[in-house]
Amino acid sequence: MRWLTNLAISVVSNSLAIGLVALILPGIHTSPHTWETFVLLGLAIGIVNSFIRPVANFISFPLTVLSLGLFQLVLSALMLLLVAWALPHNLQIDNFWWALLGGIILGIVGGILQSVHKQINRSWTKHDAQRRMEERFSRATYGK
Repeated sequence: MRWLTNLAISVVSNSLAIGLVALILPGIHTSPHTWETFVLLGLAIGIVNSFIRPVANFISFPLTVLSLGLFQLVLSALMLLLVAWALPHNLQIDNFWWALLGGIILGIVGGILQSVHKQINRSWTKHDAQRRMEERFSRATYGK
């Protein structure tokens, strides 16, 4: 059940991030501007980052090492262009440089949102563990 929650949080964070990127950058266009479009794009970005990006990372590892990690920015741009190619009616990107800038912003916003999710999840887990300990102590003490 936790993986389903994490998947939903990932889709929502990707949706918010792509919505913000489309709002900020004039070279990245989404149409129509509805929440369904952003959820679809967030899901597509999540699928691309889950299945295609690891293969691209493996293949491009030597270039990433030689560029001291800067090639990861190019991969982010290529993944964003791949989503735009797969969903041409929902996402249009004017050129590679807009995709590069969009990938950078998408990574920053997505990272911030994932960090917030981890903090919330950690506090819930801590609260849940504390509640379970109190229940065990209560049962051990009062024999309930």
